[in-house]
Amino acid sequence: MKFISSVLLVATVIVLGACAESPTGRRQMLLFNNSEMSQMGATAFDQMKEKMTVSTNARTNRYVGCVAKAITAGLTGEWQGDWEVVVFEEDSANAFALPGKKIGVHTGILKVAKTSDQLATVLGHEVAHVLAHHSAERMSLQSVAGTGSQLIAVLLGDSAQKQTVMGLLGLGAQFGVVLPYGRAQESEADVVGLDLMAKSGFNPEASVQLWENMSAASQGQPPEFMSTHPSHATRISDLQKRMKKAKPLYEQAKSLGIRPNCSA
Repeated sequence: MKFISSVLLVATVIVLGACAESPTGRRQMLLFNNSEMSQMGATAFDQMKEKMTVSTNARTNRYVGCVAKAITAGLTGEWQGDWEVVVFEEDSANAFALPGKKIGVHTGILKVAKTSDQLATVLGHEVAHVLAHHSAERMSLQSVAGTGSQLIAVLLGDSAQKQTVMGLLGLGAQFGVVLPYGRAQESEADVVGLDLMAKSGFNPEASVQLWENMSAASQGQPPEFMSTHPSHATRISDLQKRMKKAKPLYEQAKSLGIRPNCSA
């Protein structure tokens, strides 16, 4: 038991020392630094480019690149500068951003994000995940959750109940920690991304239109409590509530002459 107490003490010190604050003021646990995450992001992106089909359509690449550049143009600090943007020939309505300033866009998303403002909603959301260190946060959570499970396994020893209890712990962790945590990140990326697109000169009202399109194109979502993403209805409602702040940012951007001209 002394060994377990020592491990728990060390784990507690690490967790407390890794506390940070997200862009919306939410407490975060970050066990991985920006340099480590950027290296992992760049490596993962290179692997994707090797395994997936990269689009050679000049018009599509120019269009997506234009929107991405507008979204990232005003970023500061370590996020400043050019981001690598790659369009993948994939039918899924998806896009992603990775630490290391990488953005990937599936061609399928262009069937749902039908305007540059709607595409800016998607890219703003994905870039917001990076700005808020969500990848590092999820990795930190999984790391600590894994350590916790190992410690409990040691406590249980070789008891006949070990597999049953560990199975229940997996289920409990999945529905009690990992999934709600994922929804918090998604909602935060919606908020940060909405402000980011508005500051970049894109109409924030398009965010609602995008998720209405997503809802229409969706073939059904699992119940919200079993999903890492908020329901479409929840997202739309939250975005509408945030619009009072986003619209002035959009108007300010226009007054400064920030008006992206990205045509598909």
